[in-house]
Amino acid sequence: MVVQPCEIHHVVMGADLNHHGTLFAGQGAKWFIEAGFIAAANMTKPESIVCVNVHGMRFRRPAPAGTVIRFVSRVVLTGQTRIVCFVRATISKNEQLLVEGFLTFVHVDHEGRPIPHGITVEAVTPEDLLLQKQAQAL
Repeated sequence: MVVQPCEIHHVVMGADLNHHGTLFAGQGAKWFIEAGFIAAANMTKPESIVCVNVHGMRFRRPAPAGTVIRFVSRVVLTGQTRIVCFVRATISKNEQLLVEGFLTFVHVDHEGRPIPHGITVEAVTPEDLLLQKQAQAL
């Protein structure tokens, strides 16, 4: 299956700020995971996936109040029960990188036990191939 990217936007508001007046990393992480979850949930039932690993988030720059952040996410690798997503967040007005990284989700039954999902993804573009190779190395 060829995967289409998912895109969401968030505006940094007062309640999202840290003591420096910029985006609190915890709120940024929440949005980051949400973006990956949406990509994975588009492949299967949302109630059947759980996040088990956030692989190396590193914020590249601050985002002050009023900043619009664009999150683009996509599934880049699947295994029997896992779904690995790549998420890139940029500042909308200038496309400067804010944060990027991988998340691993597991497909589970109603009791939380891993079960096969039957999803395969096909890397098509050079970027897809690179991301899939990086995800395999996690």
